[in-house]
Amino acid sequence: MDFAFALFGGLVITGGVVLWDRLQRSKETIGADSRTAGIVIEYARAFFPVILVVFVLRSFIVEPFRIPSGSMLPSLYIGDFILVSKFSYGIRLPLINQKVFSIGTPKRGEVLVFRYPHDEKTNYIKRVVGLPGDVVDYKNKRLRINGNVVDLQKSNREDKEQGTQSNEQVRVHIERLGVSSHGILLDTSRGSRDYTRIIVPPDKFFVMGDNRDHSNDSRFWGFVPEENIVGRAFFVWFSWDGNKNDHFWNDYIGGGANWPRIGTTID
Repeated sequence: MDFAFALFGGLVITGGVVLWDRLQRSKETIGADSRTAGIVIEYARAFFPVILVVFVLRSFIVEPFRIPSGSMLPSLYIGDFILVSKFSYGIRLPLINQKVFSIGTPKRGEVLVFRYPHDEKTNYIKRVVGLPGDVVDYKNKRLRINGNVVDLQKSNREDKEQGTQSNEQVRVHIERLGVSSHGILLDTSRGSRDYTRIIVPPDKFFVMGDNRDHSNDSRFWGFVPEENIVGRAFFVWFSWDGNKNDHFWNDYIGGGANWPRIGTTID
């Protein structure tokens, strides 16, 4: 069951119990001998405001997500817990995701969380590469937007892909996409997944993972409709590294907090 629907259900149930209790009290018909009803009412009173606050925050302000894969390395690690702004592009009605008030649109280079177009129960996270009307080319691991080659510079370090058993070395590059400067990974052992002259339709976006050679993105399944956007990822509030090189953590706990990642912003 979708968590938003479960949360809404809890809100309706607890709110209904609280409302029923107030109506009964106003009629002065509630009996002191109903111990079970009294316990239910007390729990409803305690949980209703908590559920209401969580529902409002999660629906309109900010929503937490966990990064399950390495498709956004080196920007986002497996095990990062991130916050997503729900109001950056407008206000949507919860559950039905209908936009009622527009604030802005995604900008090139921003990191989006969205509902996967082919299975809307699944959330994906990728970087915006092409805006509506853009012509996107990707050839020989170089990105072009409207005929202009996106600036790409080699980094001075090589990183192994986090969360894999491979010993392959992948080169970190710094890409400047719009106002965003961010790291991407290019795997020299893999061929380029080339696409040429992709024209982004109106109200849709072309997205790619920063781990360019290990990302299932718009190159394979198409565009992200505007109505599928959940929000903009902006902050890492916690990070749990299940591959921490520490025998105690791995043997008994299964990882450890990745302290340097906590509190970082998402470029």
